[in-house]
Amino acid sequence: MEEIKLTKYSHGAGCGCKIAPHVLEQILKSEFTAPVNDKLIVGNSSKDDAAVYDIGNGQGLISTTDFFMPIVDDAFDFGKIASANAISDVYAMGGKPLMAIAILGWPINKLPVELAQKVIEGARTICAEAGIPLAGGHSIDSPEPIFGLAVTGIIDLKNLKQNNTAKEGDLIYLTKKIGVGMLTTAEKRGLLKEEHKGVAAKQMMKLNKFGEIAAKMKGVTAMTDVTGFGLLGHLIEMAEGADLTAELDYSKVPLIDDLQYYLDKMCVPDSSYRNWSGYDPKVSGITGNSLLTLCDPQTNGGLLISVNPDSKKEFEELLITEGYKDFVIPIGSMKRKTEKVVEII
Repeated sequence: MEEIKLTKYSHGAGCGCKIAPHVLEQILKSEFTAPVNDKLIVGNSSKDDAAVYDIGNGQGLISTTDFFMPIVDDAFDFGKIASANAISDVYAMGGKPLMAIAILGWPINKLPVELAQKVIEGARTICAEAGIPLAGGHSIDSPEPIFGLAVTGIIDLKNLKQNNTAKEGDLIYLTKKIGVGMLTTAEKRGLLKEEHKGVAAKQMMKLNKFGEIAAKMKGVTAMTDVTGFGLLGHLIEMAEGADLTAELDYSKVPLIDDLQYYLDKMCVPDSSYRNWSGYDPKVSGITGNSLLTLCDPQTNGGLLISVNPDSKKEFEELLITEGYKDFVIPIGSMKRKTEKVVEII
């Protein structure tokens, strides 16, 4: 089959396709009053990663969906990345995924069906890695290629983690490096260094299983995954939800190696600027480089976790045990609310 680059058939890329936060707020605004459902523990009232429904016996059912357009050219890798990204929403709540169903949009008259089959195979591979079946799905003939999953998970409610439950004094940790948006933009422009090929894809395919493990630790107070709104956007959601201010030490933020090279060449996704337009009034201390990196849209980025300082040693030992020794340094802390939601130092 002639080599086909999927990214040429989509106007967006990965989680960079997400609608801007301030636009999304307008879309979700409603005067409709939904009936009270005391079994729905997490729903539209918060900006969490997934919905959670109380099924009794101290357990909750987790439901989420995520899909986007290609962020890589390889169809098999696209399926893996989109699937890992969707499953991460369950891990970000502290849950265990149970099964997934596929969401596929494919331009039948533009792209071979054999490529769509490779996308599904990639999804099956990641689902198998997560220990769940790809149990079904739905497909449509669409103008652009789209893929993702709807995922069902389960959790012991005592371990449930949300993105709005951080406490004053908590330390903030991140479990993946920042910069995949820049690398994928550089690749699309033909500016990616040879030694960096596959770096972004490898990170985006990595499952955030650590969330299920970390959630069992009492000292972990809040958790979310970093995706299309960038580290800054998801940190704003976490701080605002808890009515706190996050102090972020930019020098401690883990960045993909040699990212400065791509900053110098302005390999910046358009959605980075779109993200910043919604964050500007809420942030202090931003500079040129920190703006571009902190607003960089991540696809299946790392987990953003707040931890009680009394649990610092225990949590960092867990990070090392689970293979995250490069992420044991906290990138900031939560403090009493000030004029800004995030203060960068």
